[in-house]
Amino acid sequence: MFTISRLQALATLPWLVISLSVLGAASPTLSTGLSVDQISKVRAQMLNLSTQSWELGTASEVLLELEWPALSVFGASPFPPPIQLDSSLNLSDVLAIAANVVNNRPTDTLELVNDGAVGDPASLGVAVLLANWTRTNRSDNNFASAAGSELSYVLNVAPRAPDGAISHRSDQVQLWADFIYMAPPFIAYFGVLQGGDDELGLLQEAYTQCSLYRDNLQDPETKLWQHIGLGDWQDPTLWATGNGWAAAGMLRVLETIRKSTHAKELEGQSKNLTQWIDEIVTAAWTFQQSNGTLLNSINDNSSFADSSGTALIASATYRLALITNDTSHIPAANKAFTLIQNSLSDDGLLENVVDPLTFNSPGTISPEGQSFVLLLQTAWWDWYRSTQVKSAPALSALTAALSGLFGSV
Repeated sequence: MFTISRLQALATLPWLVISLSVLGAASPTLSTGLSVDQISKVRAQMLNLSTQSWELGTASEVLLELEWPALSVFGASPFPPPIQLDSSLNLSDVLAIAANVVNNRPTDTLELVNDGAVGDPASLGVAVLLANWTRTNRSDNNFASAAGSELSYVLNVAPRAPDGAISHRSDQVQLWADFIYMAPPFIAYFGVLQGGDDELGLLQEAYTQCSLYRDNLQDPETKLWQHIGLGDWQDPTLWATGNGWAAAGMLRVLETIRKSTHAKELEGQSKNLTQWIDEIVTAAWTFQQSNGTLLNSINDNSSFADSSGTALIASATYRLALITNDTSHIPAANKAFTLIQNSLSDDGLLENVVDPLTFNSPGTISPEGQSFVLLLQTAWWDWYRSTQVKSAPALSALTAALSGLFGSV
């Protein structure tokens, strides 16, 4: 069942402040979740600060998971999406991002945004595909054309490494861990909506890119991923955010495959993706600091704490636990979530973040970090509800209220 927007629900329940202190009292080892006020402020900061292609693409994914969870690939039955939207499922904020991108798309380029990257513009592809799928004017092919051109650029024009790995950059063959969150989820999602003969091929291509990137970037000793490989310069650091991008991106590909009509044929690919995500999560938490944070360069004790990368890896940890039922890393994720809660300013800004443009120096604000906070909140909520609420009868009234707020999985 498709449910109303979580933020619409917030507006209808002004009396409900989700500090979830009652949940903490029932299970003091668990995180307590963000309050309604915190969620609203973090979301506002995310939308205000996000201007670059990958920032907007990530924000659009956040809005799906936060407000329209049934349409996220983490929903129970996201395929096919409904063709007709209504007041209770209107995707207004996601569609606004897609419309703005397509309306401002250069006429002389295949990419959704011409910013020198191959992967980053593709992060907007899912929003554009949903805008096309749900358009009220069925004769309007602008969204379909834009999404198709973006896919064609990524698959047929963008430079590739000798082994077939698609470059993250357009001016040279250079592989960034970031790519895995940007392009493969779009390729896989396009395949499922396309259906027919192309579906299996595109799902396989999304998987193959994850595999090739792992081959090129994984550090054999720690099993974490280096940030940037190949090209005329590299960044071999085990960047926390880069590892988060890789784990979270592979999760989206995994869930798209598992909920596609080719899930049975691709069981081996799903098993590998699950293992590769687990490699990152398992390795990352071995370097967790006593206060719950991960360092910007995860294995470098001289590096600084970074709450943004910590949030993204924690979100992937909850998502993975939902799939595998392995809760061994949940205590680390809970500890990280508590740190993130304590790292939010009064106006909803995530503090103690890396500068996302330099990768190696502390920053003051991080648009993507704002998104990571909400990815963490939604992942935590989905995990918590699936594993804890049913065994707590005393919380049934609160559970009912929260179900209306956050929708069904």
